[in-house]
Amino acid sequence: MSVEVEKAKVIDRFSDTVFGRILRKEIPCKFIYEDDTCVAFHDTNPQAPVHFLVIPRKPITSIADTEESDSILLGHILYVAKNVAEQQGLDEGYRIVINNGIHGAQSIYHLHVHVLGGRQLKWPPG
Repeated sequence: MSVEVEKAKVIDRFSDTVFGRILRKEIPCKFIYEDDTCVAFHDTNPQAPVHFLVIPRKPITSIADTEESDSILLGHILYVAKNVAEQQGLDEGYRIVINNGIHGAQSIYHLHVHVLGGRQLKWPPG
């Protein structure tokens, strides 16, 4: 069983997150993209040759906790993911993943989008 699956089983979904600390600049992080709404940075535990995250500045716990008023933000995050994927040279394709809840192996309860590429990805996943 993966480390992320194990972490997802025991995490306190309402505690402060590493992403909150990164956004507050308590933890140093080199952003590969930044605007007033979201940031993107490389994953510290990459699962593909290119693996970066896009996270909103707004502290949304998970995709399941979004509301209709978040739809513009969600669209922007996907648009940023696409643009950063292009900048990262993922011309042959990539996968976008949003983990949600325990069964989705969500281990950090701050909404985040994984973008993975740089090699042929397998299907079906997990």
